[in-house]
Amino acid sequence: MMDKIADLIDCLTKNHQTVAVAESCTGGMIASSIVDVAGASACFGEGYVTYSNQAKEKNLGVLHESLTLYGAVSPETAREMAEGVRNRAEADFGLATTGIAGPDGGTPEKPVGLVYIACAGKNGTEVMKRIFPGDRSQVRQAATAEAISLLYRTVKETCQG
Repeated sequence: MMDKIADLIDCLTKNHQTVAVAESCTGGMIASSIVDVAGASACFGEGYVTYSNQAKEKNLGVLHESLTLYGAVSPETAREMAEGVRNRAEADFGLATTGIAGPDGGTPEKPVGLVYIACAGKNGTEVMKRIFPGDRSQVRQAATAEAISLLYRTVKETCQG
């Protein structure tokens, strides 16, 4: 994953683009993965860990109605988180995760391991649904890797040079 992040940082830096992240279930793992690579400061300025619904509303502008109607773990909330962090940070790309890492909290409709990942950019917002197997740590690690992959694909589509 480090090589992918290094390539991502290189592309963003060359194109004078930035990324910001909003994390719930990953709890800062995405931001940590990005800043583990030298040169990240050229393209990564901020990230938010918005674990509570109140934090999602206050820091990202997620609508209370979305949280009430769809829940924190939903495609709607993931989309609003990604778009919200992109707007708040004035970044070119916003990346967000929200999910149920477990071991508790799952339901038949929203099982443990369910994660929504969203990436917002100038060409719109892509939201993906994944259900990851494993324990809490494995779910969080898999969600982080998948989020980095989504950001990578999105950025590479716009990368010049």
